[in-house]
Amino acid sequence: MNERAFAVRRADWSSEQHLLRAVRTTVFVEEQHVPAEIEWDEMDPLCVHALAFDRAGAPIGTARLLPDGHIGRVAVLAQWRGGGVGLALMHWMIDAAREAGHAHVALNSQQSAAGFYERLGFQIDGDGFWEAGIPHVPMSLALAAR
Repeated sequence: MNERAFAVRRADWSSEQHLLRAVRTTVFVEEQHVPAEIEWDEMDPLCVHALAFDRAGAPIGTARLLPDGHIGRVAVLAQWRGGGVGLALMHWMIDAAREAGHAHVALNSQQSAAGFYERLGFQIDGDGFWEAGIPHVPMSLALAAR
């Protein structure tokens, strides 16, 4: 997909959770078989959410930044992967973390996606673990002031 065919913006959980849920349900619950009861948590209303959407305004990707500087729930619909959506979401999240005053960000990457995050400068900083039946690794990135 052409990088110009989508945009990323902040999403409001209280009024746009249906858009965020649509992407996360498709990617995590349906595609990766993450149990719905662990996909949704009490942290969502407290997070900064990013939403990627196509030219028609349909949601195609999402990510969230927790108050403690953890990035999570990075999801891109299958047909949009490899076209820069995940990269744009992560740049948006990193900028949001920097603006919130975080000196570093952390995330728990699915092991298969660790290379993607390493290309953004993240480093593995702990032992691997299993979450929702999927192998993960903890990763972090120090944020340079702009």
